[in-house]
Amino acid sequence: MYPVKIITVEKSRTLESEANERGLSFAEMMEKAGHSTALAIRRRLGTAEGQPEPGKRILVLVGPGNNGGDGLVAAHYLWEMGAPVTCYFWKRNVEGDANYRRVQDDLLPTVWAADDPGFEALRGLVSVTDVVVDALLGVGVDRPIGGTLQELLNVVRQAIIERKTPRDLAAVVPLPFAPKVPGSASPGPMVVAVDCPSGLNCDTGALDPSTLSADLTVTFAYPKVGLLRFPGAEAVGDLVVADIAIPPQLADDVSLEMATSERVRGWLPARPRSAHKGTFGRALIVAGSETYVGAAALAGAGAKRVGTGLVTMALPAPIQMGVAANLTEATYLLLPHDMGVIANGAVKVLRERMGEYNALLLGPGMTQEKETVAFIHAFLRLEPRERKGRIGFVSESTTGPIGELADLPPLVVDADGLNALAMADGWWKALPPGTILTPHPGEMARLMGGQATAWEIQADREGVTQRMATEWQAVVVLKGAFTVVAGPDGRVMVLPFANPALATAGSGDVLAGAIVGLRAQGMAAFEAAVAGSYLHGLAGELARADLGDMGVVAGDLPPRLPLALRQIR
Repeated sequence: MYPVKIITVEKSRTLESEANERGLSFAEMMEKAGHSTALAIRRRLGTAEGQPEPGKRILVLVGPGNNGGDGLVAAHYLWEMGAPVTCYFWKRNVEGDANYRRVQDDLLPTVWAADDPGFEALRGLVSVTDVVVDALLGVGVDRPIGGTLQELLNVVRQAIIERKTPRDLAAVVPLPFAPKVPGSASPGPMVVAVDCPSGLNCDTGALDPSTLSADLTVTFAYPKVGLLRFPGAEAVGDLVVADIAIPPQLADDVSLEMATSERVRGWLPARPRSAHKGTFGRALIVAGSETYVGAAALAGAGAKRVGTGLVTMALPAPIQMGVAANLTEATYLLLPHDMGVIANGAVKVLRERMGEYNALLLGPGMTQEKETVAFIHAFLRLEPRERKGRIGFVSESTTGPIGELADLPPLVVDADGLNALAMADGWWKALPPGTILTPHPGEMARLMGGQATAWEIQADREGVTQRMATEWQAVVVLKGAFTVVAGPDGRVMVLPFANPALATAGSGDVLAGAIVGLRAQGMAAFEAAVAGSYLHGLAGELARADLGDMGVVAGDLPPRLPLALRQIR
């Protein structure tokens, strides 16, 4: 299985040109692209036997460039599969166009926008079609959409909205609980984008107001960066990456990669039948406070559910009973506390036990109280020092790394551990090699010391994460839709999950637990970060499938981690 790289539009064009020079013609690539689009549509419309449902009507919107050519090829193959197909041309020079001749030979109905004043024919076609195929612009957007194309797209969008609007008694009698009339509403057509929804900038993710949002996007060779960036990603729908036979070695210089189940499967630790609990590692989780009891329990559950042999929870003593009620399989190390938060005296207790563990998680639910921040700084050997203020008279107390690095097992830092780091000067110099950091964009901005806002980080998630992983010499997991994982060696992976069900308190604690659990089982830092993020994302998809987008809570995720592992294996 070759890596699934993520590329820019310019790289896409370069790959196609280089493939053409090596003997794979543009015409052959177009044939494969259109055929793959038709197959993807057939799979979405297919019966259990894999054949398209009879009578499903398909409308292909054809543009002037290669994207329109891909659409014409798809139209031919969809017709061969037995679907009634109509081609609607925005504009296109068809002189010498072999794909146009083929649909003519197939006797497919064709309509031209130039011959359709007011787009009445287009409205009629959309009102009866089952699939609208957007083959108008593809990745070629570099300026705002206007003129006839804007009108065309607006007509299609409005016609789809009208079909999807329920017609019920409330339209006549505006009662709050008016019953629906069975069969009174059409579900509307499925929209399929060829390579990229027309109007989406495939480098930046910017979205033209006229863009026709897709239910399914079939992109070619490799996904483009903009398909995974918001707001554009909202218009992509389900994303299918179709092989068009470009030699994979041509993309060897691309560092950005999509995480896949195949890659994760190859990294997961073995589970020998002769194993005992020590075989699968010992993880120590330093977490929790009286304010955030659940964070510790969720992190521990995440670690247990990815197969860690032994999980020890290092907690402020007052919350032990509350965590144990939800996490019966863990062992416990009770720490000195101050009003329910971990206090500086915990440093000595923990350092005496460090040699017993294969991985350490620091941070979930610890709060940013002064006592806890002091504990984290002392534990990582970040200690106060004095420096002059800007005007030379005021002395500021800051922190920075002093002395040798703390003697720690492989380290994962999350949540309040990250916030404490951000309060220290040169904090990254105190981290042991192979440390994993798991910030969300706000925490990332704090760690960067004001170099970028959370909004600016979101605008270039992959680039910022890669740059900071190199600077900090750590593995960085930038959480959020399409989580990004970057290593200090330049590797970058994007997770394929953008799931609103995961936007819930405690979800990140489960993720941190999963990562430290895999790290404890001997996985290398980058691989553990990617695999933990993938399992977490897949567990979220399983929860959404069972429960829907709304109402999933973080506690729904740990029981689904073993199911995600089984699915990947």
